Amino acid sequence: MEKRVLGMILALVGIVGLILAGVNFINGGSGSHNIKQIILYGVLGAIFFFAGVGLIRNTRDRAT
Repeated sequence: MEKRVLGMILALVGIVGLILAGVNFINGGSGSHNIKQIILYGVLGAIFFFAGVGLIRNTRDRAT
């Protein structure tokens, strides 16, 4: 159960990171600082999202 909760938290953090990358992409200029920020948020968001989804998928429920 704890792994599923951690997976949900990681997935939510990943979604937030991907949303921030999208917002910076839409609102940002062409400066190198903005491009680095978009890449950083996008990559970290994807890592957290897929790690969270993997934890949720691979954790089995046990009857208590």
